[in-house]
Amino acid sequence: MHGNNESVGRILGNLPIAIGPQRAEAQDQIGIAVGATPEAVTLENLEGNPVSLADFIGKKPVLLEFWATWCPLCKALEPRVQAAFEKYGGEVEFLIVAVAVNQTLRRVGRHAAEHEMPGRILWDGEGAAVRAFMAPSTSYVVVLNAEGKVAYTGLGDDQDLDAAIAKALGR
Repeated sequence: MHGNNESVGRILGNLPIAIGPQRAEAQDQIGIAVGATPEAVTLENLEGNPVSLADFIGKKPVLLEFWATWCPLCKALEPRVQAAFEKYGGEVEFLIVAVAVNQTLRRVGRHAAEHEMPGRILWDGEGAAVRAFMAPSTSYVVVLNAEGKVAYTGLGDDQDLDAAIAKALGR
């Protein structure tokens, strides 16, 4: 990611995070361990109101994408996320976690007003979700099963989200 590494560390709790564009194939082990149950941290909606991930986790499968307005891999991943949303939107909760690196809640809100996004956009202004899910970079996707356990993690624009969601659905 771009920007001041000191401010990135402050926002993300000094987690090692990839700086600059990254390309990686989807893998079974990036960030939080497959099988782990992440902490249900509290983020904000685009109006600045608190939203607990506990409202979503453990009820049905959840796909979380760690995303930024400036991320080229996120932009390249959009068609895959959109296709998955169209196919599974009734069965899976889609959460776009906007990271606070080189962007503001206001900028994310403007982007959302101008571009339709597949799912709910949540603001991770304090890096709570980044820490809880051990997000190494933007374009990081975590799929949780209905029990709230990690079924898949991947990074980059070439992820097989259909297979990841099918796995979380037990298909």
